[in-house]
Formats: sequence, C-alpha cells, structure tokens
Amino acid sequence: MLTYQVERCGFVSEHYYTPKPSVEHNRRIIEDELRGRIFKFQTDAGVFSKAGIDYGSKLLINSLQLPMNASVLDMGCGYGPIGLSAALIATAGIVTMADVNERALQLAVDNAKLNQITNVRMVQSDLFAGLIDEVYTHILTNPPIRAGKQVVHQLFDEAYNHLQDHGELWIVIQKKQGAASAFGKLEECFKKVDEIERSKGYRIIRATK
Repeated sequence: MLTYQVERCGFVSEHYYTPKPSVEHNRRIIEDELRGRIFKFQTDAGVFSKAGIDYGSKLLINSLQLPMNASVLDMGCGYGPIGLSAALIATAGIVTMADVNERALQLAVDNAKLNQITNVRMVQSDLFAGLIDEVYTHILTNPPIRAGKQVVHQLFDEAYNHLQDHGELWIVIQKKQGAASAFGKLEECFKKVDEIERSKGYRIIRATK
C-alpha cells in the first residue's frame, strides 16, 4: 500500500496561490500523455490550470534532461504534472514537490497514488520558506508570473542558493510575460544560461550554477 505525507512548513499569504482556497471544490479527472506515458490527474477549482495541463508545463516536461539519481525540486508544483513526470525520469532519485496551496498539495499526493509514483515528497511552502536547509541538483518551475517580476526574480535568487554546485534551474516562460527580463536576471546570477527549447511563444531556459 502506498503512503504519502504532506509536510506543512512556514508560508505567508501574499503569493500567487492562496494557502487555503475558498472557492467551492469541483474535482475532476483528466488524462494526458507526457513523455510517452498516459497520466491521470485529479484537478480541482482553486488550482493552476485546472481544466488541463498548460502548454508551457508540457513543453518543460518534454524538454527535461535529468540523470536517474537527480535530487529534484518542483517549485510551485500545483497538482503535480511536472514533478511526477520528473520522478519517472529520475527513477533512482527523489523529487520534492512544493506549493503554497494546500489544495494543490493534496491533489499532488492523490495524483502520486493514482499514478503509482513513490519517489516523491510534498512540502507546503511559500517559495523556499519551508526548504531553508535543502539543496538540490535540479530545480524546475513554471514560475508564478501573475505574482509579479519581484516575486519571480526572488525565486531565481533563492533557487541559486538551493542548488548544488553545477546544479540546474529549469524554467518555462512566455516571451510576452517577460522572457527577456527573466533571461537577463538569470545571467546575473548563474554561470551559464541556455535556451533549450522555443515553441508558440514559450521558452525553456536552463540556468547552471
């Protein structure tokens, strides 16, 4: 029998997702193919991209390059498509899935069970507030653009501090939502910044510490 726990750590409410959505529940199950595997995901009102996995997240998932033993953080995991996909790439590693939204975290727990993925853990955290002493080989994020440039750039700064030497931050961002600014900010922090993929106005960027 699979068992999962959500670790609840410090967070504040001024963020893209509210910690406790007040909108009425409306759970549904969607299916999608990611990296050649059919996934089932439970979604709900009050979480990001509830009607289906957004194009940017799919592009990030299908562009990912991870070693089997990677230590991965999915920052802002939502109901889990990026993190759970990463867990099936890094089969000998562990994926930490973090989100401020407790409804999203519970969905991620349920979706790990639904897809029988066990090399994951879920942490409720506003950015890195609940992950203070943790470091990773890879951090993945579809950043909270609507929270504003300041929050997104804070995420980049904090991600740098939570990566091992030579670790990688992978992000997806749209050209019209500040891709050029994000690329410039990453170049200020990281040793090397590469555009890995570009499609339909979305860019996949990898920044190496």
